[in-house]
Amino acid sequence: MIAWERIAPYRKGLPFFREGFWVDLVWYTLIQSYFLKILIFDFIIAPVQHHFGWNGVEFFQRWTLTEQILFFVVTHDLYIYLFHRFQHHSKFFWRTHEAHHSGKYVDFLAGSRSHAVEIIINQTIEFAPIIILLGPVAAAPVVVIKAMLDAIFGIFIHANIDVKLGKFKYFFNSPELHLWHHANYQEVFHANFSTKFSIWDHLFGTAYDPGHKPGDLRENWGLYYDFPKDYFLQHAFSVKRFDEKSLLKYKWFKHYYELRPNLLKLITRPFQSKKADRLISQNQHDISSEKLKVADNSENLITCDE
Repeated sequence: MIAWERIAPYRKGLPFFREGFWVDLVWYTLIQSYFLKILIFDFIIAPVQHHFGWNGVEFFQRWTLTEQILFFVVTHDLYIYLFHRFQHHSKFFWRTHEAHHSGKYVDFLAGSRSHAVEIIINQTIEFAPIIILLGPVAAAPVVVIKAMLDAIFGIFIHANIDVKLGKFKYFFNSPELHLWHHANYQEVFHANFSTKFSIWDHLFGTAYDPGHKPGDLRENWGLYYDFPKDYFLQHAFSVKRFDEKSLLKYKWFKHYYELRPNLLKLITRPFQSKKADRLISQNQHDISSEKLKVADNSENLITCDE
């Protein structure tokens, strides 16, 4: 997917290490995903399942693995469409979703940026029915495969790739439709809510497909209002509105706020130095080559005069 974004980008010139890259990778993709997985499966779903003694329903357990996966993928995708649409219409639940729309540079990693509360709600509703209806043992392969499909589709629909599905776009979601959902335009705030199957948008009249792109400018994307760049402040912002920059007047906050970028500079400095050395070396080589050309031309002129 990374190579695809470089070869056929939807938005040209989008940097790989774009704004928010490390927050999305380290805090959302690695740290948040790890701890929320433990919370959801070990401290929410498992206690409920053990308390009620639910070990599966025979009707669902008799299905083949393929039938089970298809059933839970389709039903959950419909739920996600409805809940996603509800979030955009509810001032309260919008605050659990706005972080996902805050990125000005949408790429394969952008889909990982989701408020912790949003993840807890959606993944509990996603995986609890699988474990309850199939039982812990039979549910294991379904959970793994479905989680993989979620990750693949999440990466695909947010990827900065210029791909068209033709008539399949009326059934399967794609960057062609979903990237518009992340654009900073009023007409798409209540459109293109689907995750895997775009058919929900077409069935319920929320599809938006103008046939052109939103634009390459920064203001064409994300939210129309300022949003914090720090992981913890993004979550705090959902509870209490504040100006991130105004907090820099506090020394402790300024130290914390500048800690991460300073560490990144420290880590990347050796690589930048090597790059600078290569550029200097290249420039010196180019200058030497130009001098040689000038010298050759001078000799040729002298020879011609003679």
